[in-house]
Amino acid sequence: MPAAGSAPSIASILRDACGGKRAFLAAIISVVLLGVSSCAWMAPQTGSSPAGGLPGSPNLNTSDLVNNLAERGSRLRSMRTLATVQYWGTEGRTGFQEAILVQRPDRLRLETLSPLGAILIVTVDADEIAGFHTREGLFYRGRSSKENLLRYTHIPLTLREVTSLLMGLPPVEIPSQWQEGEGAVHWEVEGGGTEKVLFHPTLGVPTGWERSGADGEIELKAVFSDFFPTPNGFFPLTIALEAPGRQKWLEIRYKEPELNITLPFPLFLQERPASVRELPLESLGG
Repeated sequence: MPAAGSAPSIASILRDACGGKRAFLAAIISVVLLGVSSCAWMAPQTGSSPAGGLPGSPNLNTSDLVNNLAERGSRLRSMRTLATVQYWGTEGRTGFQEAILVQRPDRLRLETLSPLGAILIVTVDADEIAGFHTREGLFYRGRSSKENLLRYTHIPLTLREVTSLLMGLPPVEIPSQWQEGEGAVHWEVEGGGTEKVLFHPTLGVPTGWERSGADGEIELKAVFSDFFPTPNGFFPLTIALEAPGRQKWLEIRYKEPELNITLPFPLFLQERPASVRELPLESLGG
C-alpha cells in the first residue's frame, strides 16, 4: 500500500474513474531492476505504419507541420492512464501493465500493479525521485536527475523529455533553423549529432523521432502510432522506444487515456512509512 499520509494510488483512482471494471496485472517500468521473470515474446520492429486510414487534412507543408507541433506541445499538458508495456533487452523479455500519471513538464507517477495492489510506486518531480517497494518494505529517495530516472525507467532521457515522450511528443524543441526531408525535419546538435522528427502528411502529427550521435548511429528512436481523435487532436495509443546501442526496446500501449485533466500536486509526492527502511536511490546501482 502507499505510504501513510500519501496520495491515493493510481490504481484506486482509475478504478473510481472507470467504474471498477479494469483488471490489474503485475507491471513495472523498471522490470530489469526488480528481476521480473521473462515471457516468451519477440520484440516487434518500430517501423510499422503509424496512422492507418484515419482521415486528415490535405498534405501540409513542412513549416505547417513544425508550427502544428509547437501548438500541440502547448495543448497537451497532463494524462492519466493504464498502459500495457512490453520490454525486450539483453536481460530478457517480458510483458506487463503500468499505471501512469503525467503532468508536463516535470511531474511523473508510475505504479507497478498486482492483483493484490501496487508493488512499486515511483514519484518524480523537479526536485526528488522516490520509489516505494512495497513487498520488500524499502523506500528509495534521491535527487531528480537523468541518471536516477534511468534507474527506474531504463529510458536515458531527462524528466522533461520523458514526460513529453509519454504524451506522444518528440522530446525536443525544434530550433528556428532546420533542414527539410521527406515528411521530416532534422537539425544538428552540439557535439555533431542530429535530431530528426517525422510527421504524418495529412494528420499533421509527429509519427517518429530519432536522436543520432556524431558517428551517425541512431542512439534513440521513438515511433508514435495507433492514433485516435480527441478534443486536443489525434493522440497515439502506442509508443515504441528503441535504443539500438543498448539493445533495449520498449512498447507502451495506452488504454483510454484521459488528457488534460487536473492532477493534484500531492499525487507526485511520497512520504516514507514509519516502519519502512529508507535508502539512497543511488544504492540501486545501474
